[in-house]
Amino acid sequence: MAAAKSAPNPALTAPEAGAAGGDRSAQIQELKVTGHMMNLPPGLFCFINEANPGAPANNGMPGVRISPPPIGGQNVEIAGFRPDGWLNAEGDATLVRIRNTQAQVLVTIYQLPNQPESAPRLQVRQLLAANDLPVPAAAAPVQAKPEKVDVLAHIQGRGDVGAKFGDWLGESGSNSWIEGFSIAAPEGIAPADLTYQAVLGRGWLSPWVEAGEYCGSRGMALPLLGLRVRLSGEAAEQYEISCSGSFIGGAVAGPVGNDETCEAETLAPLEAVQIVLTPRSRKAGRGKR
Repeated sequence: MAAAKSAPNPALTAPEAGAAGGDRSAQIQELKVTGHMMNLPPGLFCFINEANPGAPANNGMPGVRISPPPIGGQNVEIAGFRPDGWLNAEGDATLVRIRNTQAQVLVTIYQLPNQPESAPRLQVRQLLAANDLPVPAAAAPVQAKPEKVDVLAHIQGRGDVGAKFGDWLGESGSNSWIEGFSIAAPEGIAPADLTYQAVLGRGWLSPWVEAGEYCGSRGMALPLLGLRVRLSGEAAEQYEISCSGSFIGGAVAGPVGNDETCEAETLAPLEAVQIVLTPRSRKAGRGKR
């Protein structure tokens, strides 16, 4: 990989201190920035900025951004789990799909200076080789969604489809997998108390996301292999949760409880899911499929 280190910008100066005073040297903090061009063969990859206990707290450093090269990026497709594109040093991840032929991606790393222990722990894992890449299905016409849904899934060939807690989302036997999903927090529950992950491979899950955030991919034809939902805080005190799934090929799993992974033994793509949220004061029976 070729690397390029940033140099101080002489044209960049801190604003003059105002009437309230202030140290101009504290206004701007120089960062160590390195860029790498990484060659990847056709396939699907995941870049992970693993959590680094030695990194400074609360600033997300060392931060990483993955982007197409300035020229020749037509075969590079990137879909992050964060909408702002950053990979903070907290286990953030992004998906990179290389189509047709070998291509380069630009990896830019931002670090605080003079802190070698803050070097990123960047991991690159190949999910699928070129011959295993699923072919995107043609999207059906967009249909009006219910006014309010509890679970929203992006389904291959159908787009975004919603359902209430307790209802099945997706269709068993359709061979149309779920590419991503989001779960809404019940009224009065903080989004941070309802979190979830997607199963991407054996023993490998996506980063945790909070209620209301999308988990997975859109338009990359990457099937989810299962999911994991966790209640904590007031949500765990007020509710119980369970998940069931059906998978391409006929496998089924669940119901599994709080903080348990719902996946098939064969790791087949997920095509339908049921999430049941039950108030602890009124334990309703779980539905069956």
